[in-house]
Amino acid sequence: MPNLTELASWKALQAHFDQIKDVRMRDLFAQDQGRFNKFSTQMDDILLDFSKNRINDETFGLLCDLAREVDVEVWRDRMFSGEQINISEFRPVLHTALRNRSNTPVYVDGEDVMPKINRVLAQIRYFTERVRGGHLRGYSGHLITDIINIGIGGSDLGPQVVCDSMKPFAQRGMNVHFVSNIDPTHLTEVLKFVVPESTLFIVSSKTFTTQETMMNAQSARKWFVETTGNEKAVSRHFVAVTTNKSAASEFGILDENMFEFWDWVGGRYSLWSAIGLPIALYLGMDRFEELLEGAHAMDMHFRSAPIEKNMPVILAMLGIWYNNFFDAQSHAVMAYNQYLRRLPAYLQQLDMESNGKTINRQGKRVDYLTGPVIWGETGSNAQHAFFQLLHQGTKPVPADFLVPARSKNPLGEQHSVLLANFFAQTRALMNGKTEDEARAELEAAGLPEDVVDDVLPHKVFEGNKPTNSIMFESLEPRTLGALLALYEHKVFVQGVVWDINSFDQWGVEYGKQLASDIQQELASRENTTRYDDSTNNLINYCMLLKFSD
Repeated sequence: MPNLTELASWKALQAHFDQIKDVRMRDLFAQDQGRFNKFSTQMDDILLDFSKNRINDETFGLLCDLAREVDVEVWRDRMFSGEQINISEFRPVLHTALRNRSNTPVYVDGEDVMPKINRVLAQIRYFTERVRGGHLRGYSGHLITDIINIGIGGSDLGPQVVCDSMKPFAQRGMNVHFVSNIDPTHLTEVLKFVVPESTLFIVSSKTFTTQETMMNAQSARKWFVETTGNEKAVSRHFVAVTTNKSAASEFGILDENMFEFWDWVGGRYSLWSAIGLPIALYLGMDRFEELLEGAHAMDMHFRSAPIEKNMPVILAMLGIWYNNFFDAQSHAVMAYNQYLRRLPAYLQQLDMESNGKTINRQGKRVDYLTGPVIWGETGSNAQHAFFQLLHQGTKPVPADFLVPARSKNPLGEQHSVLLANFFAQTRALMNGKTEDEARAELEAAGLPEDVVDDVLPHKVFEGNKPTNSIMFESLEPRTLGALLALYEHKVFVQGVVWDINSFDQWGVEYGKQLASDIQQELASRENTTRYDDSTNNLINYCMLLKFSD
């Protein structure tokens, strides 16, 4: 397509931005009493209120025009149909097929992949029901009480955010742990709290060669064998999610305990596949399928809703508005729910690994900003940490606020207080506090006039800070599935607008290559002059500290 900034819709947005950039949201609300109905939409029980954004009717129309001009709907249909839209790895992108609960055919190279997907789902159900039902036990007859998932990236963050978010649905007596970091401390600290005879290890690696995962897996295997003195029992306590059956077999894993997934499943989109095995073990297969159903419902919404009512498209285009026109280089995610505490970390990988790119689909460097920095924390903790910057800092930070109307753990009025903070913060960020309002408050407190004059500048809040509010009845597996799919599609739409491939991650691979070279230097225990002056001296100083007597 033509360069993004040369498109008619982009130029129209730029001209419009110059007109509206100083307009205040509190004035927009005062002028339009129907703003909420105009700028909100719903899918099932999930409500998206985007009225607290620096937009008017014209802005929203122009953003929708841009989405159409870059062919968002065409690219969406290409993804769902199995075309090779991952152009640098020559693969289709079909995580949506993994949760295709309608079971309609999805073709890759002329083959319907749904029978394969259904076969693996049946395998997961059979295995997890045997473990959870006590039919498949440890080598000494103990029930399996602890699941340790060994993976990294999407093989870790996806299952972890679901298991963490869905704790109320976990089987009593079942614990799940996640080990990802190559730092041996991560595995060591987890192993302190489990016993081998009741622990099941899941090794999640598509190739069964991922360095961090396989080193942790080998260390876990060594711990198991040394602790039990029973190498044959490895086959009862280790399973694999992989495409490399020979390597898994050599590790000691039985064929029936190998769970397949495919190269058209990207790592950060893989929780819907057999990578979700720890989810099914922890929550049960029925709950895992409810998660898939929620994601499928969002897929259907994304495919069928008009752009003006399409949640992923709306979130994506608002992100484009702030990232590319207001120069907002980060985006915050505030989950007012403790169970969603890992959501910002999950979204960091999803967004930043997908759209942290400088090269477009034609292989040319872009001349505009692409993916923002994603960060966040749970409310109301975040209010006592970094909300000061949101309210009175110099950096523009658009934010998403998420909250359930009902708590899984009602304790007196605590959830009502949480909700009050949720509503108050988005209103305060939008409305701000004028100098006249601040002066009136100070004078009402009885402060002397000179003190009022001194304190007044510190009490003024600029406001006009944009937020999206996402509300749902309660945090159920189906709801969580829909929310995660919502963000997946948002990221995809933004990649389409920026004309980049959201489905590769060569920056990750490059770092791995360099680390492999340097690892050999560390193994030699000799000083190096191979790299730049900084790296050489850091390596040599490390050698001095680590190996000196």
